[in-house]
Amino acid sequence: MSARFVTVDSPYLVPFDGGFRIEKADTAPAKKKRDDEANDAALAKTILRMRKLQGRLLASDRRSLLVVFQAMDAAGKDGTIKAVMSGINPAGCEVHNFKRPSDAELDHDFLWRIHQRAPERGRIGIFNRSHYEEVIVVRVHPTILEGQRLPAMPSEKKVWQERFESIRDFERHLARNGTTIVKFFLHVSKSEQKKRLLERIADPEANWKFEAADVNERDHFGDYMDAYQDALNETSRAWAPWYTIPADDKRFMRRTVADILVQTLEGMDLDYPEISAPSRAAMLEAKKKLESE
Repeated sequence: MSARFVTVDSPYLVPFDGGFRIEKADTAPAKKKRDDEANDAALAKTILRMRKLQGRLLASDRRSLLVVFQAMDAAGKDGTIKAVMSGINPAGCEVHNFKRPSDAELDHDFLWRIHQRAPERGRIGIFNRSHYEEVIVVRVHPTILEGQRLPAMPSEKKVWQERFESIRDFERHLARNGTTIVKFFLHVSKSEQKKRLLERIADPEANWKFEAADVNERDHFGDYMDAYQDALNETSRAWAPWYTIPADDKRFMRRTVADILVQTLEGMDLDYPEISAPSRAAMLEAKKKLESE
């Protein structure tokens, strides 16, 4: 029987006791870990392991894996997803990028559109931003609530507490029904974010990534950190753990994300389905027929 909930023993795991403090979380790895060649080589090996594990997940068709990425702008979500998932079978993986809700989505509860994108059994689902926007971006900009057609407006503090409770219940429901959840907060420093935004402006081929709004949001950097700290403390649980990954070094970040993903898949204790006796007999008969042609 595969494990119902999977937690990886990692220094970046957000504890389940509410004691996480974002100001103490690393944004860059120790100097001894800043070895580009070693990180790239480790990532390549990990991707090969992930490919084999994904094959078992797809074949068993009983479990699924949901990977959630949250981060400030320019932290490297897109690049990490591309690098880490480059070696797996695309037929068994889907990426969803949750942007501003549509009118139809606003006519439902905030988790409605999320539940529709939960991965099917046997598949890996990746959320590039997610339901956590509703307790992070909306918290930093609470005027957004005015356009969400809520039936009644509780106190602002109560809104977040109710949404945290809904998220915990939702994620536990998914976990009970076979979805293993792993969540990554790619933690980039404000100084590194500034550097990357300037690089986007300087590089004509990267201009398309730049949005002036990203610079304006830097005025709220501290507010975002407060919102992330509360969200991670309120929702890092055994059935849906958070990992805060240092994001100032992209290669180390990608290696670390991949390693936690592989350990999560290994913890799911996946295996190929057993072939029944009648099916095995039929397979052997088919083998004889093929060999006699």
